[in-house]
Amino acid sequence: MEINIQKRVLEQNKTEADLTRAFFKEKNVFVLNMMSSPGSGKTETLCKTLGHLMPEIRVGVIVGDVCTTNDADRLAVTKAKVTQINTDQFGGDCHLAAHLIDASARKMGCDDLDLLIVENIGNLVCPAEFDIGEDARAVVLSVTEGEDKPLKYPLMFQVADVAVLNKVDLLPYLDFDAALAVDNMKKVHPGMPVFEISAKTEAGFEPWLEWLREKVREKTGG
Repeated sequence: MEINIQKRVLEQNKTEADLTRAFFKEKNVFVLNMMSSPGSGKTETLCKTLGHLMPEIRVGVIVGDVCTTNDADRLAVTKAKVTQINTDQFGGDCHLAAHLIDASARKMGCDDLDLLIVENIGNLVCPAEFDIGEDARAVVLSVTEGEDKPLKYPLMFQVADVAVLNKVDLLPYLDFDAALAVDNMKKVHPGMPVFEISAKTEAGFEPWLEWLREKVREKTGG
């Protein structure tokens, strides 16, 4: 019974995601679903990313959290268009669903955007299962989490189009094998681009930024 209920939820979400995707296509905006576990440095990565992309690229961000507007407040300092979704009012869901993204995107307006980034709720399981009408998915893994995360949570890395290995500035102080972590990502998703960066120092940022710029150009024709 639980399996049947989950199947119906995912089927309904897929229908809503297709409608949301059509809206984004009409607005000519590239949508990136950015996922990770809590504490990966996803918000700081986004703050630094927006600092490099704007105003060349017009960016909006939908931030998902169970509670608080902490991350949205940090991102708003970049002058990007930011809106918050808190799931505590829906029972504290650990993921964002398509109907929430659709409602938020329509409310914030996308006519003046080239790129919309959804900062999903920190979780390496549930967000991977829910299509939100995005064009691409990114997963952020930090060097403080363990090299085996891609093997323990393979679906997250299988559905991602790109991976970011963050906090590489900490490598000298940790017993972490970055090469093994990247190898594990590519075991579960061969050919996926992996960018090794430090959101703190901005080391390694340019390849990641160029990947984003190219995806925006492909979608918007800019």
